[in-house]
Amino acid sequence: MNLSKTNVLFMAACTGLIVANLYYCQPLIVLIANEFKIPEADAGTITYLTQAGYAIGLFFMVPLGDKIERKKQILMTTFASVIALIIAATAKSFFLLQIASLLIGITSIVPQLILPLAASLSTPEQRGKVIGTIMSGLLVGILLSRTLSGFIGQILGWRSMFYIAAGICLLIFFVIQNKFPVNKPQFQGTYGQLIKSLFTLIKTQPILREATMINVFSFAQFGAFWVTMVLLLSGEPFHYSSATIGLFGIVGASGALAAPLVGKLGDKGGSRVTVGYGCLLILISFIIFYFSIESVIGIAIGIVFIDVGIQGVHISNQTRVYSLLPEARNRLNTVFMSFSFLGTAAGSAYGLLLWKLGGWHAVTIGCVGLSLLSFVVYGLTYKSKSKK
Repeated sequence: MNLSKTNVLFMAACTGLIVANLYYCQPLIVLIANEFKIPEADAGTITYLTQAGYAIGLFFMVPLGDKIERKKQILMTTFASVIALIIAATAKSFFLLQIASLLIGITSIVPQLILPLAASLSTPEQRGKVIGTIMSGLLVGILLSRTLSGFIGQILGWRSMFYIAAGICLLIFFVIQNKFPVNKPQFQGTYGQLIKSLFTLIKTQPILREATMINVFSFAQFGAFWVTMVLLLSGEPFHYSSATIGLFGIVGASGALAAPLVGKLGDKGGSRVTVGYGCLLILISFIIFYFSIESVIGIAIGIVFIDVGIQGVHISNQTRVYSLLPEARNRLNTVFMSFSFLGTAAGSAYGLLLWKLGGWHAVTIGCVGLSLLSFVVYGLTYKSKSKK
């Protein structure tokens, strides 16, 4: 069956509301530290554990979508997320909260299960637009989760946020049960063969390798920018507070608005062409950032360029990857997203190193270097027979 517009919107909403689970804890660290009487730095470990859990779930659980019925897996994982959130809300010790945080991360991989499901049920002509729309939901969820969490935590306490999140996920469970279509998998092997096949896909799928490598370099630039931007804006001449710096994330909403358009452009003119334009926008953003060391307006403009560019690269590459092997979409997504998140982490470390070596200008020049590497990969594979 093909997806209706209503189904796509439901999928986008579910994706945004569930991915928010990964970010609720960040504004609550001080409140948690105060209750358990521990240093704020120790309380901050729950943010790392949540992300670590997400990486574990991404690698070991997402491939199962090619082996078991996708709707069933999404329902099971969403219900497990409800349990993990309730454990966090009722935790009597910080150690138990840490365990709950790891479980929240593991069970919040539902967006990466919904995307392959949507791709499987979309026509090739509409696949890019559908993925773009669902990605908009994901981006809005990331954007608004911290704002909502900070507000709820301040008014009702940090435990209330986890209770509310559990209620949201329970509601989503029933929405998925009633609205999502059934989608049968085609992989017949064992789980071990399933995981082994990830490496076979890397070896045999040149488009997967190309798209993933470009994504790695692009996500690395994204990570390097956002981690060092905080250092830039908190120092001279800005001296902005963390609350003010956080407002710059709203500028990044441009990416959410652009995502469906990017997908639609990919459907019309070829996703690979859109990837090239996305890489170009990211390169332009760092040229703007280089000359905006004392300009808020310049930084804001650069954020628009980098965010739209990242969406151009990511959504178009994801569309290309999903077009390869319908029976292996979850495994393709596992390879693609795992390395993309690795790129973000490596980029953050790279950005901090460049900041120590030469400040903002070193960061921007270093990221221009990563942009050029993206174009090297793009250029070397240009004559490939499969340029979807």
